[in-house]
Amino acid sequence: MSKQKGRGKRSKPVVGDRAKEVVESIDDNNPVIIMFREYAAQLDDKHDKYERIVKHSRDITIESKRIIFLLHNSNTDIDSKKQSILEEADKRLKAVVDTNLRAVAEELREEDGYQFLRAYTNGLQEFIEALTFYQFIKNDNIDDWNKINHMFKYEDETGQEFKLLFPQYEFILGIADFTGELMRRCINTLGVGNIEDCFKLCNFVRHINTGVLGLMSHGNKELSRKAYVLRQSLEKMELVCYNIQIRGTEIPKHMLISVIESSDVKDDIDEGFY
Repeated sequence: MSKQKGRGKRSKPVVGDRAKEVVESIDDNNPVIIMFREYAAQLDDKHDKYERIVKHSRDITIESKRIIFLLHNSNTDIDSKKQSILEEADKRLKAVVDTNLRAVAEELREEDGYQFLRAYTNGLQEFIEALTFYQFIKNDNIDDWNKINHMFKYEDETGQEFKLLFPQYEFILGIADFTGELMRRCINTLGVGNIEDCFKLCNFVRHINTGVLGLMSHGNKELSRKAYVLRQSLEKMELVCYNIQIRGTEIPKHMLISVIESSDVKDDIDEGFY
């Protein structure tokens, strides 16, 4: 038993006398030693910067989710309430751009942004989801990549410009997540009796699904996964429109939502990309 317990413990490295002499004899002014210490300092700075960007990304994600939740409350016939919600959402979205995303852009100055993209990709996608959801509710449309990319250009105190790395791929992933919010809005819209918007939302998501399918390629796991979820959201929305169009005459409008919630949506449709 004692031998088995000893094997489970991690043995400490033993430094011989000869090794101790080598360590003690190292010259701190040796160019190789100085070079490796510089490399170690650079790696530490890079890791610290990566962690700071991750923290900013978490703040962006949290605030973006709160804005999305706020925008879902705009599904009301009271114009004054809807307008106040949109104004508050616009104010909070601008605050995220001017504070959190600006902080990330400042961290990336004089850096290769692609080395740190994974640190803030989740927050960036969540922000795009919130921004496009706001734009659609307000304008029944969303801005293209060029207009949104222009939002991430900043100036420092000296007037020098810098910007946040915003690849088009991240924009597409954010749009795919945005369709999930449209699906939830479609269900909620039916619950309050606003039937016309259900068809409008469904057609909009159908166009996005067509565009995403045209971008599919082998080996792109993240986009394939989001395209699969997008298709599921579209299936639910099409089921809503089906019940409105076919069964709306035989079932009261306020009971359609219960019929949809009790229906099963097929999730095994093969689109040929997963």
